[in-house]
Amino acid sequence: MLSSYTYWAMNGERYIEVILPLKLDWNPVYRTSDPRIGVGSRVRVMFSGREYTAVVSAVDVRAGTTDPGKIREIVAADDSFAPSGKEEIEFWKAVSAYYLCSVGEVFKAAYPSMKIENDEHRRRRDKRLQGSIERYEKLLSRARKDETRERYAARLEELKGRGAIPSVTPDGILLTRPQKDALSEIESSDRTVLLNGVTGSGKTEIYMELARKTLEKGKNVLYLVPEIALSRQLEERIARRFPDVLVFHSRLTAARKRDVPTEVRLRENYIVLGTRSALFLPHHGLGLVIVDEEFDTSYKQDSPAPRYHGRETAIILSKIHGAKAVLGSATPSLESLYNCSVGRFKEVRLGERYYRGAPSEVLVVDTVAEKKKRGMRGNLSLKLIQKISETLGRGGQIMLLRARRSYAPAVQCEDCGYIPKCPDCNVALTLHKGLVDRLVCHYCTHVEPFTGTCGKCGGNLVPIGAGTQRIEEEVRKLFPGTEVSRLDGDTPEAEGRRIVHDFENGKIRILIGTQVLTKGFDFGSVSLVGVLEADSLLALQDFRADERALQLLEQFRGRSSRRGEKGLFVVQTREPEHPVFRALTSGEMPDFLEERRAAGFPPYTRELRIVIKDGNEKRLKMLSADLARALNVPHTGPYAPANERIGGQSFRHIRIMLPRDRNLSSTKQKIAAAVSSFEKDRRYAGHIVIDVDPI
Repeated sequence: MLSSYTYWAMNGERYIEVILPLKLDWNPVYRTSDPRIGVGSRVRVMFSGREYTAVVSAVDVRAGTTDPGKIREIVAADDSFAPSGKEEIEFWKAVSAYYLCSVGEVFKAAYPSMKIENDEHRRRRDKRLQGSIERYEKLLSRARKDETRERYAARLEELKGRGAIPSVTPDGILLTRPQKDALSEIESSDRTVLLNGVTGSGKTEIYMELARKTLEKGKNVLYLVPEIALSRQLEERIARRFPDVLVFHSRLTAARKRDVPTEVRLRENYIVLGTRSALFLPHHGLGLVIVDEEFDTSYKQDSPAPRYHGRETAIILSKIHGAKAVLGSATPSLESLYNCSVGRFKEVRLGERYYRGAPSEVLVVDTVAEKKKRGMRGNLSLKLIQKISETLGRGGQIMLLRARRSYAPAVQCEDCGYIPKCPDCNVALTLHKGLVDRLVCHYCTHVEPFTGTCGKCGGNLVPIGAGTQRIEEEVRKLFPGTEVSRLDGDTPEAEGRRIVHDFENGKIRILIGTQVLTKGFDFGSVSLVGVLEADSLLALQDFRADERALQLLEQFRGRSSRRGEKGLFVVQTREPEHPVFRALTSGEMPDFLEERRAAGFPPYTRELRIVIKDGNEKRLKMLSADLARALNVPHTGPYAPANERIGGQSFRHIRIMLPRDRNLSSTKQKIAAAVSSFEKDRRYAGHIVIDVDPI
């Protein structure tokens, strides 16, 4: 009797395995007689009563124990999507295995809208391309300078070919001897490289030289940055060297989000500048992956799955493509320093600033003492106000950091002390001022109008503390006639671009913002940077708090002294004797690695955080305790996190520290299997997630 597999084969049909954009711990099998379908092809299939677009992960598979009569035929091949390459599918599987999620969830993250390229998209893209060609032809005919004509001609050649090496234009920057030495070390290394360079040492120039050489070899480049705001400035800078750079991040228009993946697929040579989501573009022929400011927590995806870290995922991607991975920072993560110490990474140091400037001076202001002697004007000390005045008088620029957006983090009744809180989260509502003043929850979508009247007793609600909006208001009053702007998470994309451009060109004299100001900006005329309420950077429930605070402060300190002149860094704090602030003034850095080793914390161990959420507090308490017992591994918890209720859901965490040994991968998989089994046995699906390497 013929086997079922032979039976289908004889009738011109085959079994194919597909990846669906769903959380499944198995890949469904379908049958097809379409000879065009291969690994990477897109097909439309029915699953649980719904039609999905899936990607084929294997062909000519065996039915196994499945009844052949129950294996459904595909609905149709989907030619509106370009096939996925083998490296792309291998990448999804690797991310799935590392971050303990399904391949389908990774596939969904890579193609969230399932719209990449069809005939209509191609027509629109071709129309835009033709428009660009015509525009550059006109510019070329009008150009008078030889240099300008050459630049336009190069751009035209690239637009018409789309297969040639992206055009590269000289920008007049020459590498110093330390930069050349660092470049040579990077090129000769066969390991992941950590470029540990002080702020202002010229890491970006090294990245761009590496990119140029990679493109000339016919290979492609992925350049990652942690924040969209940083990409705004860097895009202009890179475009001076690589006019055809592709930019990809979450705030692009829907049309552009479709076009960039299409261009990545079609171009033989490309350079992509993007945030962490750019990792999931359909890359091919990668020769270089750069992760700038590799320590930054913005590289971590919290939700939904895959809950990946951009740095680690970039290393996975580079290995699959055989590309060189370069991580860069002035304040490297402990994880990267550890990997250097055990030989996994090659550390390349760049200790000299490009313009040979000295580090900025540090002035720590004790705000408690200043208030006692009436040395404060609102949220700014008289000492800081004086330094700002002196800087403005010299024609310099100032950046002020406040780690909270909004006008005030909370409001409180003067009479009864009531603080309005979000009805769905255990947090105070934040005051935002504008055409209509609002109380906003920063953890969910709750918004309500701010009347200024207490809902409990009718008293007056007054702001508590200060966010960037309030700081901006105070600074404008203190320095009338001075151009002041604000850059934070509330700043629209177009407005943010304008602010960065105007500050870079000296039109804005004082820039106020959140942590985004610390993210690698290069502003040549900034000579004073100040931090307000620096104590808010020191969280109490996180063993990484001091390390991160010091990294952020050192990064922000580096925004001054950018062009060889010695700048000033002012830190306002209620705890001037805190070890983090003492380290800034003394230059003696705490031995965080030794502290972590002694405590058995990462990077000497690997952390898993199991997060359980439930709208029923009683059920959550019971089942989270049951899950902890079922794991059968040493753990901490379940315990309530700092924000234990968000969006109507209560949370419990279980922390697991695993030894970094040869059993690490299998132990992770066993924990994932135990969680999956618990979900099924207790009918608790959708309530539990596993966060690998949480931050």
